[in-house]
Amino acid sequence: VASALAILVFSPVMLITALAIKIEDPHGKVLYKAPRGGKDRVPFACYKFRSMYANADAIKEQLMAQNEMSGPVFKITNDPRVTKVGRIIRKASIDELPQLLNIFMGEMSFVGPRPERPTVYDDLDGKVENFRSRMQVMPGLTGYAQVNGGYDLNPAEKLKYDLIYINHCSVLFDLWCLLKTIPVVFTMKGAR
Repeated sequence: VASALAILVFSPVMLITALAIKIEDPHGKVLYKAPRGGKDRVPFACYKFRSMYANADAIKEQLMAQNEMSGPVFKITNDPRVTKVGRIIRKASIDELPQLLNIFMGEMSFVGPRPERPTVYDDLDGKVENFRSRMQVMPGLTGYAQVNGGYDLNPAEKLKYDLIYINHCSVLFDLWCLLKTIPVVFTMKGAR
């Protein structure tokens, strides 16, 4: 019910965002389906507004060749794959609004550990002890780790905050996290 109401409330913002994305780069889709690992390791498609150019894969290959990299490319400062609209919607966390659909469909919650790509879990499995334990609960649109550093946290720090949430999760803790998310969104603290 809360996600349906939130979709209704934010629908004007989502409509304007969709139009802005299409106007700037009409070649790609408005929504991006990102593969993520959910509760109990169940994979799902996490919805986001597309913030990169339609040819982002070609730009990624070029970046990787220049820097002799392989594997997934994590968020980087001044990423040339990101559109002008994409920079704005990322800063304001508007790109995350379509995840209200994931909440409505029961794949996510408002609060919980942020869902990661399955490859991230595979990569960190032996490097960060118990990193997969984040999958004990439903992933969230926001979480305790997000309001305590978000993108600035390394995987071990993120896990520490996520385990605190998992071990103390309650309606009051969820409300506290949601309230702490408001200034994070409006000050654009930690967004990339």
